[in-house]
Amino acid sequence: MNLEAMQQALAAEGLDGWLFFDHHVRDPLAYRVLGLDSGRTVTRRWYYFIPSAGEPRGLVHNIEPGVLDALPGEKTKYSSWPAQVEGLRKLLAGARRIAMQYSPECAIPYLSMVDAGTIELVRRTGVEICSSADLVQQFEARWTAANLARHLEAARLVDEIREDSFQFVGDKLRIGERITEFAVQQYVRGRFDAAGLETDHGPIVAVNENASDPHYEPEESHSREIRRGDWLLLDMWAKRRTPDAVYYDITWTGYCGEQPPAEMENIFSVVKEARDRAVRFVEEGVRAGRTLRGFEVDDAAREVIRAAGFAEHFFHRTGHSIGSEVHGTGANMDNLETHDERRIIPWTCFSVEPGIYLPKFGVRSEVDVFVGDGEARVTGERQERIVLI
Repeated sequence: MNLEAMQQALAAEGLDGWLFFDHHVRDPLAYRVLGLDSGRTVTRRWYYFIPSAGEPRGLVHNIEPGVLDALPGEKTKYSSWPAQVEGLRKLLAGARRIAMQYSPECAIPYLSMVDAGTIELVRRTGVEICSSADLVQQFEARWTAANLARHLEAARLVDEIREDSFQFVGDKLRIGERITEFAVQQYVRGRFDAAGLETDHGPIVAVNENASDPHYEPEESHSREIRRGDWLLLDMWAKRRTPDAVYYDITWTGYCGEQPPAEMENIFSVVKEARDRAVRFVEEGVRAGRTLRGFEVDDAAREVIRAAGFAEHFFHRTGHSIGSEVHGTGANMDNLETHDERRIIPWTCFSVEPGIYLPKFGVRSEVDVFVGDGEARVTGERQERIVLI
């Protein structure tokens, strides 16, 4: 926990402090931001307040008094409900505007960790509660140089496995051997394991109309055979099996044959242009020093698809934050599912993955964009044409 940097950020946001709260490790963000061990048993509520100036302080239960021992500042103990309420009032004495892991109307679900009842309780002390969204992004979503290095390692490996996976399908088709979505998924998982990569689930291997379900995953008991003339989508995400690893997440598409139908070519070109338009918007904006927000990147991609007449077939956000979890806690590229006004800040990464999903097939093209100091870049290979399998 970098207390000095946190207090500087609070002052810059016009906040009097940041209140952390947890019960039964319901807020993993609190543990990551504060640097606490989230593996311990926590059965009683604790509060930890970092003021914009001065010493932090905590409120802990007598049964678990040591839960915040790793953090600086005095800890007050409580046992009863009235003592907790009074302790919370004293903890926040002098504060008027504070941040919590709260998102108005749950606009950012990844951040909405504090329950409504606790929000009500804290408000009873007389403070105004603001969202910690930008603070969390600064102190949890930003990468280190080691994170970036691990990401680039994963990018090289995943891109190689992606290329080999299309080749794996092609080899089976050429010799007339049966191949299914599930078999390709298991091939990828085996290659991930051998390369020292790990993933929480997936990958997505989807044929034809299955590619129009953005979160489709094959199962052994329910998996389509891949045949000549089929459309194939591969969505793969993985990270190195190391403590400082962050994810690399991509989607590519291919056609099992020598020449894709004109409709597939057209949809791919529209999606590709939407992807590139969004990437250019970020690259140019960062280079010019403009403040960029997540919803603006979504708008840049969505306008291309809207102009081509496929707006209703692009029904998810343009991209998501990427970190130690594939869906990270930074700004999402979203003006559809939410209106994400969070700033895109240096040393964060996110996907750009527009798609068009028709009844017979779906196209998505996904890259990862890393924003550094004065520059932004796609971190891996970028699909420029349909893969011919």
